[in-house]
Amino acid sequence: MNAGPTRGQLIRQARPSDAAAMHRVRMSVRENILVSMRLTERDYVVAIEETGRGWVVEEDGTIVAFAVGDTTDGSIWALFVEPGHEGKGYGRQLHDVMIAWLWEQGHDRLWLSTEPDTRAARFYEAAGWRRVGMTSRGEIRFELERRV
Repeated sequence: MNAGPTRGQLIRQARPSDAAAMHRVRMSVRENILVSMRLTERDYVVAIEETGRGWVVEEDGTIVAFAVGDTTDGSIWALFVEPGHEGKGYGRQLHDVMIAWLWEQGHDRLWLSTEPDTRAARFYEAAGWRRVGMTSRGEIRFELERRV
């Protein structure tokens, strides 16, 4: 899905060939840093081809943000914006495209978890997600219910 190019920006569905760039963005973030698991490029391919769908934001041909929704359980697998490209609305655009797709897949409730006291937690609250508790790893669990 293309949200329309703006100043060299394009949102499109992720392809397997995007895995390395998606991983680069994921590893560049300053919050929600991976510590308990190791992701490989294959994990991204599985996430966008077998268990869900992903989208990327390209800015002048370079991937600077991505999101992946998991249709097997209605979760947000990933939503990350490379430092230096935050504050441009890319996260919200990706969020909205991903959420619309997950609703289309028949989910009535979506969920995600993220570290407390982060920009991500504030982002999801501003987007209408509701805190429903904490995970065993100390992350906040959020849920979003479909509005009928």
